[in-house]
Amino acid sequence: MARVGRPREFDRDEALGKALELFWSQGYEGTTLTDLQKAMGGITAPSFYAAFGSKEDLFRETVQLYNRVEGAPLLQALMEGRTARSSIGNLLKAAVESFSNPANPRGCFMVLGAINCGRSNRHIETFMQEQRALRESVIKKRLRKAINEGDLPKSADIGGLASFYSALLDGLALHARDGAPRKTLLGIAERAMDAWEIVASIR
Repeated sequence: MARVGRPREFDRDEALGKALELFWSQGYEGTTLTDLQKAMGGITAPSFYAAFGSKEDLFRETVQLYNRVEGAPLLQALMEGRTARSSIGNLLKAAVESFSNPANPRGCFMVLGAINCGRSNRHIETFMQEQRALRESVIKKRLRKAINEGDLPKSADIGGLASFYSALLDGLALHARDGAPRKTLLGIAERAMDAWEIVASIR
């Protein structure tokens, strides 16, 4: 009589990564519990709830994972630049690398994970809006540092600059999702930096 093999142990970290990939490619509302269970190796609903609490709890945890894995390199790129201009340029290049990485769904999870949600999930959409606002505040912090160091004039509109380049990041994410090649995305980033002198002088 053939021996039954030992069931494969549930790897929570691996399951979390699979969930991030699904939410990233399909969005919060487009990802069902069945999708998640299947991606996690066919675990039962009770096992899913025991491991993650709920679909919403899991989604919020995948946001934390994304911030650690994909967001941290972008933050590092922003902070490593010697000047504000080089910092923003580094950020855009790092974003292009992330958004076009063939190992991941294309685009940015923070932009695409929960947009245009129905009324019952509007709080999830708001949560992601808050996450994007945090990103913009970090850019603003770097620009404020540039003013304190004399790299930017005190009259520089750091709010307008941060909003401009945050909007550009969102646009790059959508272009990447639509299939724009990395070369095209890098070209957009380079043209945006060519406009630095003009944009930085906006009051």
